[in-house]
Amino acid sequence: MAFGSRAAGSGKHRGSSRLSRKTAGFAGVAALATTGVVGTLAAPAFAADHSSSPSMEDTGQNAIVVADGLQDDIEVQAATQQSAAEAVAAQAQAEAEAKTRAAEAKRTAEAKEKAEREAAEKAAQEEARKRLNTFVAPVDGSYVSTQYGAGGGMWSSGSHTGIDFHADEGSVVHAVGAGTVVEAGWGGAYGNNVVIRHNDGTYTQYGHLLSLSVSAGQTVTPGQQIGLSGSTGNSSGPHLHFEARTGATYGTDINPLTYLRNHGVGI
Repeated sequence: MAFGSRAAGSGKHRGSSRLSRKTAGFAGVAALATTGVVGTLAAPAFAADHSSSPSMEDTGQNAIVVADGLQDDIEVQAATQQSAAEAVAAQAQAEAEAKTRAAEAKRTAEAKEKAEREAAEKAAQEEARKRLNTFVAPVDGSYVSTQYGAGGGMWSSGSHTGIDFHADEGSVVHAVGAGTVVEAGWGGAYGNNVVIRHNDGTYTQYGHLLSLSVSAGQTVTPGQQIGLSGSTGNSSGPHLHFEARTGATYGTDINPLTYLRNHGVGI
């Protein structure tokens, strides 16, 4: 009886251990089956085990072994999938960062191009402003042959109201500054003459011209040709009679040489 009792006790102990292992194995397989992986990895093993297992204990042990193998495969597969996912995420992040850098570079280039364009436009405008505000001599390479205020019977007022520039007949005569032509034609004693109102409100007059290149109402720029020098009107020979005035009419004359020098003309 004692031996039988020990055998029974021993049998209960072994039976509990086998049951626990089988339960754990089946539970593991059941859990893995829910992932959908066991269906592909374990089915052949279960089929082989089931056809050849002679006992419940062998079936449980085989299930546990299969479950352990499946677990390893799943872990490898999961690690591989995780690595692939991380690689895809890293690539996506790299592409996003590359697009961001490209967009930033494009914005920087466009901003630089805009700044350079605006700077060039500003420089051109400044150059145009300076050019329009620049004054030049009415005849290139010439000199004053008769000064302002010189006396004599040649002038109706008794004195010279302008200055005479030496100029051969047909020499080009320039507008000394930007402005609008207010008179272009015959001017009596002045012969063929041009009167220009400049942007600062002053006037200049060019007399004894052989021919005219502008007409009344026309705008002119510094250095623009307005005619050719000659000896028309009350003149003793080819030259350019040049006057500077505060108004458009006779008698508002000022010293032309001082006027030109005050406007930056080196004479």
